[in-house]
Amino acid sequence: METNPERSSASAELAALRQFAGEPKHFWPAFLAAAAKLISADIAVLLLGHPGKTPRWTKIGGWESGSGLSRVRTLFTAQLEPIAERGLRDGSFVELNDAGSGSYTVAVRLKLSRAEEEVIFAAQIKDFTEDAAREALTRLSLVADVPAAFQQNLVTDQARRDVEKFAGVLDLNVPVNEATRFLSAALAFSNGIATRFQCDRASVGWLEGGYIRLRAMSRTEQFDRQMAAAQALEIAMEECVDQDEEILWPPSEGTTSVARDHEKFAVEQKSGHVASLPLRLDGKVVGVLTCERTTFAFTTTELQQIRLACDQVTRRLDELHHYDRWFGARWAAKTRDYFSRWLGPEHTWGKVTGIALVLVLAILFLVRVTYRVEGNFILRSDASEYLTAPFDGYIDEVFVRAGDRVTNGTPLVTLNRSELLLEQVSARADVARYQREADKDRAAGNIANMRIDDAQAQQAQAQLDLVHYRLDNSTIRATFDGVVVAGDLRERLASPVKQGDALFKVARLESLYAEAEISERDVKEILGQSHGEIAFVTQPKLKFPVTVQMIEPAAVTKKDGNVFLVRLQLDRRVENWWRPGMTGLCKISTEKQSLFWIFTHRTVDFLRMKLWF
Repeated sequence: METNPERSSASAELAALRQFAGEPKHFWPAFLAAAAKLISADIAVLLLGHPGKTPRWTKIGGWESGSGLSRVRTLFTAQLEPIAERGLRDGSFVELNDAGSGSYTVAVRLKLSRAEEEVIFAAQIKDFTEDAAREALTRLSLVADVPAAFQQNLVTDQARRDVEKFAGVLDLNVPVNEATRFLSAALAFSNGIATRFQCDRASVGWLEGGYIRLRAMSRTEQFDRQMAAAQALEIAMEECVDQDEEILWPPSEGTTSVARDHEKFAVEQKSGHVASLPLRLDGKVVGVLTCERTTFAFTTTELQQIRLACDQVTRRLDELHHYDRWFGARWAAKTRDYFSRWLGPEHTWGKVTGIALVLVLAILFLVRVTYRVEGNFILRSDASEYLTAPFDGYIDEVFVRAGDRVTNGTPLVTLNRSELLLEQVSARADVARYQREADKDRAAGNIANMRIDDAQAQQAQAQLDLVHYRLDNSTIRATFDGVVVAGDLRERLASPVKQGDALFKVARLESLYAEAEISERDVKEILGQSHGEIAFVTQPKLKFPVTVQMIEPAAVTKKDGNVFLVRLQLDRRVENWWRPGMTGLCKISTEKQSLFWIFTHRTVDFLRMKLWF
């Protein structure tokens, strides 16, 4: 049996293994040896279980106290699978193998962080009594949780490293998120990568028009893209884009990517170590980050951190690159991206142009629409009346102005009645005087004078009747329902008017019609057509249907050429806001024509007149 100092040393080793920070391949041999020494084992193994697979158990480690073979060791080795199955079932056990040599088999299932993992520690001890063997099993059970502690430390260390990496990535994101322009964000990102990972230079290239364009270099505000170094760097970046994977130079073992351009760039620029990582957005490469370092190669951990940083900033860089342009370029890029999903990324605009041209030609020649002839119109009324002054006088009161609606009997204007009232009094006095004179001559028997007085009385009565007529007509009234279309006398108060002067023009709204002017070059198109629409200048959003009633047979000469007057009947009731004299645009529907004919027939007619064909 081993001495107590050796057990103490093994206990110390096992205690240290609880805090072991190395790799698993170094932990398990150390644990196996320390545990074997703790129980003074002759031989010890670690068995890994594979549930549902063949072989069921695999030996992953072994330890022997000395060299040489023995019957007991051979027997132990032959019984490893039954030992493992029992250890898995019972958790731990001790069993006598050979009473003559005092050999015992001890086994215990190790405690791991994952309960479904099966690892059995099995050992053979010799020259032991049963009590000593059980004591060894107890000591072994006490250290069965060391692997679980080691694995927990690994998880904790990994979590700490992940937190550190994530914190570093967040630090790189801060200046990128604060930037409001693409170039400043790309420069901040390249500077952050170069500083954190001790790079001699970090460069950002962006995919534009199918090619990589160098946009930012660390610690360099401005650079010339025409320089040989910049062009060589763009070629190396395009090599990364073409393969859509990370490229390292010098390449690591097992790398299958082509790095010819990276090799050439590293040799020419004496960069030493070069790493290019694609910047992906939604699975598509939109840019490349290239890092250069002459001192030492990039480690796996560093590449993971750089990759994580790239994933975090790519969307922000893409948004800034998209919006840091004038709106036409943004629309064009968005449109191209949309069509590239259907037509492919190569020659997208050419394909779109070709398809659009075919569609336009098909629409121009195959789609037929109703051709409509345009013309200006004016609203007129069939029934209108001029109201004139009935006698010479002066304007006293005005009740309406042009545009007012009136009804039958509505007072429009009143002439001054002062003189008429005086004439009325005078005429009444003359009538009374002549009647008295006639009565006096009748009583005296003077027949001749009586008749003269009767005639003068009749003359005075006629004058009185004329005054009464003028008084009754001193207020001019509307003779029908309509609207005042002309006449605004409010500024002519107290001004004289002569008998027969036109004061107002009143038109009936029920008899309104539209009179359109159609150019003589289009009048042939509306022959035999009867329907159209009009729109008033005052309400262009409203359209009203009309019917063609008549086309004047003779043209009217206008400044811009001859026109034909077309009478249009309104198919809807008269609106309250319609007034005679209103104007607008009318469109009369004709036969259906192709869009090509509609767009080109006037040009063709012009060329026919000029070239006479």
